[in-house]
Amino acid sequence: MVGDFLFEERIASERARLEMLAEKLSPELERRDMEALRQEMVLSGIEMGGRVLLLDEWGKVQLDTFGTLNGQLLSYSEVKSILVLGNSVDYGIRDVESGERLDAGNMLFLSRSQGRWESFCSAAVVHESAIIGVLLLITPVDAMMQRLYQLQDQMMLIFILVAGAALLCSGVFSHVFTSPITNLRRGIQRMGKGDFSSRVPEKGSGEMLELARAFNSMSEKLETLDQSRNSFVSNASHELKTPLATMKIMIESLIYQPDMDKELRTEFMSDINKEIDRLSTIVSDLLTLVQMDSQSVKLTRENVSIAALCKETAHRLEPIAQKREQKILLTLGDPCDLYADKSKLTQVIYNLMENAVKYTQVGGQVKVTLVKEGRDAVLSVTDNGPGIPKENLPHIFDRFYRVDKARSRESGGTGLGLSIVHQLVLLHGGAIRVESEEGKGSTFIVEIPLHQG
Repeated sequence: MVGDFLFEERIASERARLEMLAEKLSPELERRDMEALRQEMVLSGIEMGGRVLLLDEWGKVQLDTFGTLNGQLLSYSEVKSILVLGNSVDYGIRDVESGERLDAGNMLFLSRSQGRWESFCSAAVVHESAIIGVLLLITPVDAMMQRLYQLQDQMMLIFILVAGAALLCSGVFSHVFTSPITNLRRGIQRMGKGDFSSRVPEKGSGEMLELARAFNSMSEKLETLDQSRNSFVSNASHELKTPLATMKIMIESLIYQPDMDKELRTEFMSDINKEIDRLSTIVSDLLTLVQMDSQSVKLTRENVSIAALCKETAHRLEPIAQKREQKILLTLGDPCDLYADKSKLTQVIYNLMENAVKYTQVGGQVKVTLVKEGRDAVLSVTDNGPGIPKENLPHIFDRFYRVDKARSRESGGTGLGLSIVHQLVLLHGGAIRVESEEGKGSTFIVEIPLHQG
């Protein structure tokens, strides 16, 4: 494009100047004033930087500023275009050695060492509408070609630099944009192999940053679930294995000691029966939790009074409390009637009050308070037992979790009761929390919406 532009500018300039010269020389040629013609042509040739030839109407050279072609006939197409075809101007590029005319549009595609070229610009000398001669301007184009070649080299260098910069920038941007995707793909692959600890860098902005955060959140939850599953399987296995091992020892003692004392045999059989009950309780609790996890538990709702359930539960636990010289104090400010599953709410209240009785020292007291706050029933069960250490509070509703493991087993606990209570409260759209201070007792607070159902 640049080459074509420069050639077009050169052609237009030379044509315009040569036409002006032809118009100026027309009267002198008509008068055959050869000396005036020669002087004017020499000055114009120097000004235009080329060789000027004047031909008559038959193509014969009348004047040559170089003086070598005077009297010769020229058959260049640029001359014929004027004398034969009647054109006013013509332009061409010719090889100096061969005289072959070349296409000006393809000059830049020729080899730089292929040869030398000259431009041939012709213009008609007209007098009274008749062509009486031809002016021919021959100028070298080597200098212009060299400038074009230099420009071509510069453009090529600029193109290479721009292309290199573009490739470098595209590589950088590609790395910036694809790096999060690559990290995410690798993270997914590691997760697919079971590595739930996989995390991806949270870099960039917009959707990629949100995607990385969502992946890390999902990975963290999966890792937590996997750890909970492993812990659950381990604890469940341990809880089931303990009573089985105890029964095995007792049964082997009965087998290998057939003459065992009757009272001792009865005691062993009683202990075996207790371990069987404990196994049954563990299995029942596990099945309950599995059903809750699978969301297959359905609530059988009916009209229920929480106050009535508290009184009934207190009555059932009264013998145990009397045996431990404890008092169960009920403060029921409202009946808190609602539409709920009676058996599951009973299980919630019983587990909380039973735990309070178990962990309250001899001679202590258990306080049960029920009030209505807004549209919620708030049940509080408080004991004055040893309390729960602060570091244990976040895990109090975890499965198989015990604050005092040895004491829990002695009292027959499985570590599943509070986890079941937590799930049952959530099924009713409620919430449960614990407040405790070590050495001063604990308070479990249950909030259940009265409008649920």
